[in-house]
Amino acid sequence: MARYTGPVCRLCRREGMKLFLKGDRCYTGKCAIDRRAYAPGQHGQSRGKKPTEYGIQLREKQKVRRIYGVQEKQFRSYYDKANRQKGIVGENLLRLLERRLDNVVFQLGFATSRPEARQLVRHGHFTVNGRRVDIPSFLVRVGDIVGVKEASKASPRLKEILSSLDRTPPKWMSLDANAATGTIIALPDREDIQMPIQEHLIVEKYSR
Repeated sequence: MARYTGPVCRLCRREGMKLFLKGDRCYTGKCAIDRRAYAPGQHGQSRGKKPTEYGIQLREKQKVRRIYGVQEKQFRSYYDKANRQKGIVGENLLRLLERRLDNVVFQLGFATSRPEARQLVRHGHFTVNGRRVDIPSFLVRVGDIVGVKEASKASPRLKEILSSLDRTPPKWMSLDANAATGTIIALPDREDIQMPIQEHLIVEKYSR
């Protein structure tokens, strides 16, 4: 699958907010948003035209795509699936994205960013219910136990992360830091998602 391989700080600057794609760097003075809080490119500092309604909807969709590291075709697939489910479409969409294995690994604190979590999952460092899973888009379910593979605990990077594990996961999952495992105890609610996302704009865009 195609994926973005350019400088990720440009993505944060384009969306005008921190997407937390660089892990610890995002919390330091080196963060691109703190240093250059304007869009990238030669016209980034110009005022430009007033955004249209479609442009606002498009930016919101792009922002969410970039937060979760999902390509357009896959994102549309999530939307179609959310649209077929009962309930509010926008909340269904965010719930699906939150249940991705790479996001769960990040939320549990086993990685400092979603891109790092995605790489660690692809390299086979995590298990779900005791079975190795290397698919970042794998959707966890209530009752699933996500853990670091025993052999991977000796990995220098994971050893460093686990030694300073201090993240408080969302209330829909529980963390056992000593065992390096997390349990999915419920499906995520809208209030569990702290990123400033206006999902109704995405629904409006796809409903045009």
